[in-house]
Amino acid sequence: MVIQQLDADRLSAIPEPLIEGGLAIVKTLSGAGHRALFAGGVVRDLLLGNPVSDLDIATSALPQEIEALFPRTIPVGKQFGVMIVVLNSINYEVATFRAEAGYLDGRHPSSVRFTGAEEDARRRDFTVNGLFLDPLTRDIIDYVEGLEDLKRHVIRTVGNPVERLEEDKLRILRAARFACQLDFRIDPETWEEVRRQAGKLLQVSWERIRDELIKILTGPAPAGGLDLLSDSGILDVILPEVAAMRGVPQPPEFHPEGDVFVHTRLMFQTAGRVPDANLALAILLHDVGKPPTFTIRDRIRFDGHDQKGAELAEAIGRRLRLPGEQIEEVTDLVREHLRFIPVQDMRESTLKRFLRKENIHKHLELHRLDCLASHGDLASYDFCRAKLEEFSQEVMRPTPLINGHDLIALGLTPGPLFSEILSSVEDLQLEGKIATRDEAVEWVRSRYFP
Repeated sequence: MVIQQLDADRLSAIPEPLIEGGLAIVKTLSGAGHRALFAGGVVRDLLLGNPVSDLDIATSALPQEIEALFPRTIPVGKQFGVMIVVLNSINYEVATFRAEAGYLDGRHPSSVRFTGAEEDARRRDFTVNGLFLDPLTRDIIDYVEGLEDLKRHVIRTVGNPVERLEEDKLRILRAARFACQLDFRIDPETWEEVRRQAGKLLQVSWERIRDELIKILTGPAPAGGLDLLSDSGILDVILPEVAAMRGVPQPPEFHPEGDVFVHTRLMFQTAGRVPDANLALAILLHDVGKPPTFTIRDRIRFDGHDQKGAELAEAIGRRLRLPGEQIEEVTDLVREHLRFIPVQDMRESTLKRFLRKENIHKHLELHRLDCLASHGDLASYDFCRAKLEEFSQEVMRPTPLINGHDLIALGLTPGPLFSEILSSVEDLQLEGKIATRDEAVEWVRSRYFP
């Protein structure tokens, strides 16, 4: 065991409401004769100088003793010793020191034995997550050589990597996520086991896989994360459609950077960080339709890859158990990513309809990154930005001049024709060819009542 003092000013990096509640919980548990320590990610991030957004506490107190000491608790995993203590509207995970055994489903232990701090540290995933901090004395307690691995910038399993990854298959993916999140390298023995066990990741629920994947794509180094997913074999397991982009050539006059996978990786590298999950997924999947549409005629072509890509994006979204609204937006971004090619030749009404999309800023950013990671021509991007500044929302979303009631009053029967007529009238309005209700009614009369 190694004990090291945390600098006094480091605790101030924890947001005030969070640290106040955490200290109050530790003092309450300690006052009742229990040992209580900050655990895991909070200790790692304090030592690295990273932002702290949540705070977990490990304790010798049993779940029923935690319940008795605090007025508001939630027994989220009481049988495993995990409780939520609610203090000042903040949820704190307070877990009893434990050892685990019998990971029959590759994710959850079938039995738990309450124990001491050292055994609790040794059942954790990676050494850098196995550190404890006594916030009252500022002692950092290290049973697993986590301090040394923090200095070495290494992600290494606690103990035998075979056992740690067999216990919880999600750790296969979490190793990659922590490596790119912290800009650490993965220890060679751990890396070899990640590669060996990559295929077993499918024993984990898609919801868990999705959450880790999104953390990688929206983290500080998504390009490096994509490399780790590819090199480890994880990508072939969870997203074979994306893995299929490797080695698919592109016409060099438009894509001098290389194959489809290289292009996609370069988009992430150019972006740096993509905090919006839907945009990050759209970057990953925007060209996923290219491998199945690859042909060579006069040159390499991917006819219809935008539509095929949208189909695949929707299927992948369902596999990842994304919410419906998220699937819809990611699919829309993939389907529309080629709309910018003819944008300068669009009818004014078509252009305005496109630019008034609520998520147009995401479409623009996807297009910008697509261009910068290939030919570098931002003419269409700049054109759209200029038009957005030129057009007001009122110009792009004018008040309708007529509606269905007006068409009925003219003697037309409700049906699909109504949508066609109202859309055509709006086209004329958007193009400045009509501006009043009377003009709209007259146009309908002249067109549909010869």
